[in-house]
Amino acid sequence: MASHESPTLLLASPDPALLRAVEPLLLTAGARVEVVLSAEAAVAFLVGGNPLALFVLDARLPDMPIGQLLAATRAIGDGPRVPIVLIADTVTQEWIDRLADGVIDDLILRPAEYAYWQLRIDLMLRSQRQALELETLREAAIRNAQFDRLTGVYNRETMLSMLFRETDRVQRMNSSLCLVLFDIDDFGHWNSRLGVDACDDLLCQVSTNTGALLRSYDLLGRPGMDEFLVALPACSPASAMILAERLRVDVFSVPFRVAGEAIRLSACFGIANSRGRSPVVVLREAERALEWAKAAGPESIQCFGCTQEPAPSPVKFLSASSGDELLAW
Repeated sequence: MASHESPTLLLASPDPALLRAVEPLLLTAGARVEVVLSAEAAVAFLVGGNPLALFVLDARLPDMPIGQLLAATRAIGDGPRVPIVLIADTVTQEWIDRLADGVIDDLILRPAEYAYWQLRIDLMLRSQRQALELETLREAAIRNAQFDRLTGVYNRETMLSMLFRETDRVQRMNSSLCLVLFDIDDFGHWNSRLGVDACDDLLCQVSTNTGALLRSYDLLGRPGMDEFLVALPACSPASAMILAERLRVDVFSVPFRVAGEAIRLSACFGIANSRGRSPVVVLREAERALEWAKAAGPESIQCFGCTQEPAPSPVKFLSASSGDELLAW
């Protein structure tokens, strides 16, 4: 969200007459104005990390060549680029070249009428505000494309993309990677009982509590409504089983507080080992292990390739010869 605070402008000039004339014009633009009298003071202000909307720079500044000051200004900080308006006595080829190269953003001649000064400053401030708003919208669009809007964790598409990157690392370094896929048991029941808003709150709490147990380089995503996927680089299946148990105990055995109620959730967990194979294949194995866990009952943990698939329950049928009820596997 864009800030509604007044922008700060840095006015750097050793000329008292120019300062007296220009500073009030900048103030009428709704800006806070910081005045410095030397290049050294301008650099000190910029190095201090002060956020700026505009830098109005007099080419007559003492104690540093103006080209050196411009280069230092562009090299300082890693935040949004600050527009520079240069005040010069004449238009020279040097200033034309610096305008063309984007080193300075505007050039105002010292003899210009002050109404023209105000017009140019207003245009620069308006352009800066629009650039910041566009950057904010761009960042929001990127975030919406990568993250689940409800919980803030990665969405399915981003998780798959990052898993391909992690798989490349596994192949290069001959390291390990495990996936833990878990699904909240009977979440439809809670949706019907508590409503969508309360269940959205539950999902956010599950996401937050899960993330608190992960390492900084682990990945957490939400591939389905009540499903979460954890990618664990440099983690063996045995360690992934331990993490799944910690999630079962530390996240799901503690009641959640939502809609004025204490809710006890449970989840089933499916684990798969990458071994450098395609993430699509490994994710399918994690889904299969999760199916086995669901078949085994709430709070179950299954690892693909670590345990056998659960045997199916016996089926009853009636013997045609004796009429007795028989069991068959």
